Amino acid sequence: MMTRIIGVGNYIPSETITNLFFDKHVFLNKEGVLLKENNASITDKLKKITGIEERRYASSTQVTSDLGLIAAQAAIENAGIDPETLDYIIFAHNFGDVRFGTVQSDTVPCLAARVKHLLGIRNNFCVAYDVLFGCPGWIEGMIQANAFIKAGIAKRCLVIGAETLSRVVDIHDRDSMIYADGAGAAILENSTDDSGIKSHLSASYTLTEKDYLYFGKSYNNERCPDTKYIKMDGRKIYEFALSNVPDAMKKCLDNSGYTIDQLDKIIIHQANEKMDEAIVNRFYQLYNTPLPENIMPMVIHKLGNSSVATIPTLLTMILNGELEQHEIKKDDIVLFASVGAGMNINAFVYKF
Repeated sequence: MMTRIIGVGNYIPSETITNLFFDKHVFLNKEGVLLKENNASITDKLKKITGIEERRYASSTQVTSDLGLIAAQAAIENAGIDPETLDYIIFAHNFGDVRFGTVQSDTVPCLAARVKHLLGIRNNFCVAYDVLFGCPGWIEGMIQANAFIKAGIAKRCLVIGAETLSRVVDIHDRDSMIYADGAGAAILENSTDDSGIKSHLSASYTLTEKDYLYFGKSYNNERCPDTKYIKMDGRKIYEFALSNVPDAMKKCLDNSGYTIDQLDKIIIHQANEKMDEAIVNRFYQLYNTPLPENIMPMVIHKLGNSSVATIPTLLTMILNGELEQHEIKKDDIVLFASVGAGMNINAFVYKF
């Protein structure tokens, strides 16, 4: 028995934030000292390193669970199923519902329960819970859903990844420019054919890597001294990802039984264009194989880094024929991979 995707959906917020949005920001360093570079130079450097030209923000009336609901509804419609037949709703996020203009995270009840309520599902045995696993949360939710289905615990699961990172950024930290909002979802069910998840892998590096991504104070010491914002050590994350993600991807692919030349696409977390390119290049170097053209679709240029939402958003766009030069056909082999706060890494190989 295999576990296959029968429906996908996403929600890309309508509010487009270009790099010009940050022109008047006052960027400081960790010590609270004004950066020497002007904002035009800072945003130009951001574009060269990350590839980000634009990102999307949720409207002031929306929270993360609202975004997740829209993506879930799209996936349900795409699958053509009755939501009452869902056995699990797994919602991956990191910061809960943070209303516009506030700093408090709201996670009670869990976001999955909120989506189930808004979908009007009466089935009490449809279990709704959240996953907090950093940016790899959606993949982890897919891995858990796969385990439930293969164990006979569930027949059909909805996995959502949604985030509103724009609500948890320090406006005085230039790293805030990479973050975005969005949502994606997929529905999995048991299958008797050959398509589905072929292998998966998860790992948590916590001994020395735990605080590469963390919550910390604003770089403006006078701004909300008791409020914390998302922070990262970009250099350490880059080095960690380059050292560990390619090996994890290789192990996952090897466990699937497929060879590197059978791989048709790599859908990787959209965190940083240069970092993702370096990861995939090193992955192919492990096989002494040249990097194929168009193996790794990217949408970070226009959508930024929406954490758990990047992979299901991208998958939906490809399957809906929205990306030129990229398509997924019947029998294609696709490797999904992500890295993020924890530090966590995960991957799975899927045959369409």
